[in-house]
Amino acid sequence: MGSSEERVVAVIMVGGPTKGTRFRPLSLNIPKPLFPLAGQPMVHHPISACKKIPNLAQIYLIGFYEEREFAIYVSSISNELRIPVRYLKEDKPHGSAGGLYNFRDLLMEDSPSHIFLLNCDVCCSFPLPEMLEAHRRYGGMGTILVSKVSAETASEFGELVADPETNELLHYTEKPETFVSDRINCGVYVFTPDIFNAIQGVSTQRKDRANLRRVSSFEALQPVNRSLPTDFVRLDQDILTPLAGKKQLYTYETMDFWEQIKTPGMSLKCSGLYLAQYSSTSPHLLASGDGSKTATISGDVYIHPSAKVHPTAKIGPNVSISANARIGAGARLISCIILDDVEIKENAVVIHAIVGWKSSIGRWSRVQGVGDYNTKLGITILGESVLVEDEVVVINSIVLPNKTLNVSVQEEILL
Repeated sequence: MGSSEERVVAVIMVGGPTKGTRFRPLSLNIPKPLFPLAGQPMVHHPISACKKIPNLAQIYLIGFYEEREFAIYVSSISNELRIPVRYLKEDKPHGSAGGLYNFRDLLMEDSPSHIFLLNCDVCCSFPLPEMLEAHRRYGGMGTILVSKVSAETASEFGELVADPETNELLHYTEKPETFVSDRINCGVYVFTPDIFNAIQGVSTQRKDRANLRRVSSFEALQPVNRSLPTDFVRLDQDILTPLAGKKQLYTYETMDFWEQIKTPGMSLKCSGLYLAQYSSTSPHLLASGDGSKTATISGDVYIHPSAKVHPTAKIGPNVSISANARIGAGARLISCIILDDVEIKENAVVIHAIVGWKSSIGRWSRVQGVGDYNTKLGITILGESVLVEDEVVVINSIVLPNKTLNVSVQEEILL
């Protein structure tokens, strides 16, 4: 273990409005990092995991959203966790490593011995203290959280090869065309401050190449190369790939769940994973009920204290009900996220769906998806203020905000 004097800072990359296009129509109303999974904003899960890091001094969120969009959340979470949380807005894209480097002076204010870097759109158990302990044993510049996936899906991520004895990163390639390994990069890292020297080295190398091109007569005859800006540095291609096999980077494998939250379908799956995790980490957040005085609850269910659920409703498994929602008599909810101010009337059924803010589902209506989290129409999504009238069936569809449905639809995108 490290000295009690050592301090740690954590950085969570939250992206920006142009990055959340696959998350529409849900990201039309709220920044994707603030969308609730298991009753808490997406970014809350990595933030609360950071709280468990020994000697944590500060948490930084870095992204392209306007500061006002995060101001209220950052203030409340800082007070709740009693750890300073600060949002930093990038002025322009710098890449995943360049964004870190851009704020290096701020990040180094607390003279940290280690810097955690997490991606907000990652869903896992975040074994950060264990990673830090392993990283200190390895003695390298950085440690990457890795997970084993199926060979069929590995090419969607950064694949890597590590030494089975020492866990040293030997080879790294981002989304390869041919199979390399079933071990992938989870988007969670811990570095020593030496990472800033490595990033600066990439920038310096780019400047030198640019100068060389300007003075080389041969290069001057070539078509213009669309080279990257000198201050745009990607963590994967520019840092991990060239430093693999040089005894600077190591891996720590998680045996727990891991998913990437790119689409609304995956957010529903990940909400369920976090609900299941609550049973061991935060059981007080899970609802219970047997149908006598409260609704019948089966499996892992979160119900906001302000929501009103009729005792004859049946809820679960994998259901999250947000603030001020109203669930009527005889309603049946399975595998769904119900957002703020939603009304679900008597005997309505919601299965494999996300019901947007202020929407209303009529009596005896059915809003349902097939439950395929990876396909566009695998779950049904209702945007904000969608009105589903009585006895209407909505199957495997996406409905944009402010629509009224008085006829049944199946496998449609309603603009």
